[in-house]
Amino acid sequence: MVTSIPGLTILQELRPLLLKSHKILMEAEKDRYEATFGPIVSKGEYLRLVLHHEQFSWLRPISQLIVEIDEVLMARTPPPSERATEVLHQARTLLQVGEIAEAFYSYSEQLSHQDPDLGPMVVRVTELLS
Repeated sequence: MVTSIPGLTILQELRPLLLKSHKILMEAEKDRYEATFGPIVSKGEYLRLVLHHEQFSWLRPISQLIVEIDEVLMARTPPPSERATEVLHQARTLLQVGEIAEAFYSYSEQLSHQDPDLGPMVVRVTELLS
C-alpha cells in the first residue's frame, strides 16, 4: 500500500509551472537588463548577473524554491512528510505575500500578452497554493 505524502502531489504539479514561468520571467529580465546596460556578451557574464546583480535579485528566491522542490521530488527514498509540507509552505509564503509575490504576479501579468501560456500557468500556481 502506497502512502500519499501530504503536499507531494501539489509540488509535482507546481514544479513545471514554476519552472516554465521562471524561465519566461528570467528572459524578460535579461531583455530589460540589456535594454538598459547593453548586450550580455557571454553565458558566464549572464550567470554572474543572475547571481549577483540587483535587477535579478527578486528571481533568486524563486530559483531556490525550484531547487528545494526538486530535492523533495527527486529524493531516492520518499521524503519525510514534513519536508514536502515545509517546502509547500515556503512556496505559499514566497508567492502569496510580500515583494517577491508582488513582482512575480505583476511581471507575469505584463508579460502574459507576449506569452499566452504564462497567464494560465500563473493562475494555476495561485490555485495550487490556495
